[in-house]
Amino acid sequence: MDSTYPSNKDGEIFLHVTSVVIGPATVGGIQAGAFKIGDTAGTIDNIINCKLYRPGSVGFVSKSGGMSNELYNTIARVTDGIYEGIAIGGDVFPGSTLSDHVVRFNNIPQVKMIVVLGELGGRDEYSLVEALKECRVHKPVVAWVSGTCARLFKSEVQFGHAGAKSGGEIESAQAKNQALREAGAVVPTSYEAFETAIKETFEKLVEEGNISTVPAVNPPTIPEDLRIAIKSGKVRAPTHIISTISDDRGEEPCYAGVPMSTIIERGFSVGDVISLLWFKRSLPRYCTQFIEICIMLCADHGPCVSGAHNTIVTARAGKDLVSSLVSGLLTIGPRFGGAIDDAARYFKDAYDRGLTPYEFVEGMKRKGIRVPGIGHRIKSRDNRVKRVQLLQQYAYNNFPSVKYMEIYIILDQRAIDLNNTTDITLEYDGEVVMVQASTKMNNIK
Repeated sequence: MDSTYPSNKDGEIFLHVTSVVIGPATVGGIQAGAFKIGDTAGTIDNIINCKLYRPGSVGFVSKSGGMSNELYNTIARVTDGIYEGIAIGGDVFPGSTLSDHVVRFNNIPQVKMIVVLGELGGRDEYSLVEALKECRVHKPVVAWVSGTCARLFKSEVQFGHAGAKSGGEIESAQAKNQALREAGAVVPTSYEAFETAIKETFEKLVEEGNISTVPAVNPPTIPEDLRIAIKSGKVRAPTHIISTISDDRGEEPCYAGVPMSTIIERGFSVGDVISLLWFKRSLPRYCTQFIEICIMLCADHGPCVSGAHNTIVTARAGKDLVSSLVSGLLTIGPRFGGAIDDAARYFKDAYDRGLTPYEFVEGMKRKGIRVPGIGHRIKSRDNRVKRVQLLQQYAYNNFPSVKYMEIYIILDQRAIDLNNTTDITLEYDGEVVMVQASTKMNNIK
């Protein structure tokens, strides 16, 4: 243990505790007008109704979380309200006891009286009896121990809380109420009389001048409940899903505002439709044809690549079409089919920063990062990838600018020179993204 902790001559360690565990089954606590922890006090409407938005003069502690909410309301009706309320929970071994909080309330100047709600089972209430007898509590205490109905049952009854089970006469609600009454607490004859006892105790303190009138505080305006506002037609329900691509609210579906009939009548191609769905506008024909060429060229990679292999294995295992397709799609990554994102990021950044091909390749080499979009297991400079050649030729013939593609070609040559091999060549992923970047398709008007 850390030797910095203070200790006495016998080596006993003293810990300065600044926080308390209320209880493992607690619903929390509230200091009126300040803060609350847990679910105690309920909704904002209940907090307002119970005057918990400003401090009163009553300290309250209970074992029951549900009954604490009921007592908040009761106390607000017959007193100036709660200063602080705690529900310790009904466990056999709670984190804190009723007497812990009663003694603490006794030392808070703003608390003028204390209300306690206990229950049968256990002996926690007797610690409060001892505190009253030893005069450690000098403020009025109004208490009630619930569970008096247990005597109506022929056998022992386990109530809702783990600790709410009488282990003998001394743990009965009647015995605890009598002990508290004899110790000086105000204990009514029944729960129905509990509210009256609280009211009379509070009024007596007011008459004696021990409680001053709490200044009126107007609570903040509570926004209207959304469900009520929607029902009354003041607001509409929020939109959870918005589609900016397709729209089927009219007589016919629209893609990016273009009616389906127009798409058919004008003979839109697959590339034209994809341009509407992906880019939300009609792109020039050379761009939509480029999209179609990309789809045609990569429609089938053959059975040997990773994605196809996984799809085949999954299908052979008897899985359905969608599951087999997904198993292949999940294989896509930086080393198979997923080089497009990294190629676009690295090459565009290098071009925009004005790096020479040598500086870019050397920089990637120093970082230990593979240059994406370059390299093929079979193809080489002397045996080019046919798909790449077809894309390059189409781009040169149809695109107004291919600046990124040109720098990509130079980078490919530089990588070959640095590695002193002809086994490196442009890959399809890198070529696709460089042509797209060259035309800045997202900015075409």
